[in-house]
Amino acid sequence: MLYDRGPERRLPPPSRNEMPAQPGSFAGFAAHPTQGIDSSQVVGASRGCGDPFPHKSKNCDINIEKDMSISSPLTPAAKPAPLVGLALWMHRVLEECDRASVGFAADPVHDLRVALRRCRSLADGFIALDPDPAWKAMKKAGRQLFRSLGELRDVQVAEEWVHKLDPEGDPAGTRLLQFLAGREIQLKTQAAQSLQGFDRKQWLRWSRVLPKRAARIRPGSLLFRHLALERWAHAYDLHRRALRNRSQVALHDLRIGIKRFRYIVENFLPEQHAAWKSDLKHLQDLLGEVHDLDVLWATAVQANVFLEEESRAQWQAKIKEQRERRIAQYRERMLGPQSRWAAWRAHLPQGEQIEAGAQRRLTLWASLLDPDFAHTRHVRQLALQLYDGLPQPEGRESSRRILALAALLHNVGLARKEKGHHKISHRLLRRLIPPMGWSKEELDLVAIVARYHQGALPQPRHPALQGLTAEEKREVLRLAGILRLADAFASGRSIQRLQLHVEPKTIVIAAQGYSPHRRDAEAIAAGRHLLEVVYRRPIVVRPLRSKK
Repeated sequence: MLYDRGPERRLPPPSRNEMPAQPGSFAGFAAHPTQGIDSSQVVGASRGCGDPFPHKSKNCDINIEKDMSISSPLTPAAKPAPLVGLALWMHRVLEECDRASVGFAADPVHDLRVALRRCRSLADGFIALDPDPAWKAMKKAGRQLFRSLGELRDVQVAEEWVHKLDPEGDPAGTRLLQFLAGREIQLKTQAAQSLQGFDRKQWLRWSRVLPKRAARIRPGSLLFRHLALERWAHAYDLHRRALRNRSQVALHDLRIGIKRFRYIVENFLPEQHAAWKSDLKHLQDLLGEVHDLDVLWATAVQANVFLEEESRAQWQAKIKEQRERRIAQYRERMLGPQSRWAAWRAHLPQGEQIEAGAQRRLTLWASLLDPDFAHTRHVRQLALQLYDGLPQPEGRESSRRILALAALLHNVGLARKEKGHHKISHRLLRRLIPPMGWSKEELDLVAIVARYHQGALPQPRHPALQGLTAEEKREVLRLAGILRLADAFASGRSIQRLQLHVEPKTIVIAAQGYSPHRRDAEAIAAGRHLLEVVYRRPIVVRPLRSKK
């Protein structure tokens, strides 16, 4: 598969009702402007109704509201605001489809790919934050058309390179142009078929829904800076690999890695984009042209256009000289004390900010799935009070962190259905890509703890426990017992504070607001069983008497 490359050409002027996003801006994401909005405000729930953040818990140290914003309501007499950001680019795709369908010339094909790539890159950023399946569906919908146009675009770019490298038109160049012309006709036919199969009505429906979802997350927030750091780290690893072997595959992967980092910065971090856009574009252009030259040489060899060894050597030397010049320019800018890698990294999250960014991303993700996130935060608060009051085994410093996250994510399965939601939560968490600051192994333990917050008690035969060491199993059961009891304490919503007193033969929990005569006392009695098994002593729950 071949890819697009090179600088983006100037798109045609927007229609009367459109306004392109300013370079380096967050690109709006909504059909209405959000300037002057208090970023502490929050918009509605993920499924289109209600509020996923009914209140801001004073006891929760994860405050995702600061990363959220809402759109200003328009008065009835106000004129429709110009389209910006995602709404603009999704409508642009439909316009460029019409332009490209007339002959599939080089410029319209490039412009359509630019619009599709913009939409797909925006979706890629939100997929990491918003669990709504429409993001993946939108990204997938444009994939076939994007790839089909990419092969056509490769051929059109190769033709431009032949004219640059061989202005006089030697026999090998002429044969190569003839081969490319024939290939272009075939690919235009395939592109027309892909365009015909593109569901424009569904795309238009997404263009009305997704920008509203996107508008809820504030540009430049820690959420996006954390996401950019992940893209930076991945691209930097590809950079080091490419410098070691300088292979075509490694340089191509590096180009894609830098491109993905650039899109996150361009779409979501306006301040950083204003400072970095020139470097990012120049680097992507350099690596894109290296890729163009690699594709050109492979195509020429495939087409067998070199009938003489001398002609083959001349073309190979031309292509190599152009390729090496661009690699040298890349190395000059990206190595040494003035490397752009270091400059970019210095303005992305550091130290504790990495952990905080991961927590906010996971909190946002959970809040968009959990229908009662206030209850979930309450459970987390009580679980940590229980944890801090219980004896802790040595060498398990990460356990509190795992418990806190399991408490925050344990009810995400309710987005699918209520019955058996603990098992659904387990499956969702096992499939979740861990954000930077969390490992896959840690997130798997979080998933298992969440799995046993209710339902049947853990059994050795359960698949969820397979593959764990004996020590990991003991710790998972302990954390699950704490979470199960915290969930029971939170069932009545009246218990806010717990005090524990651990005795040699019993554990006494004094609960503020607890009464043995209320309905939730039965749930608490059942919820303490697993923890009693783990600590091998009974748990006694009593009311916490207020001091007079």
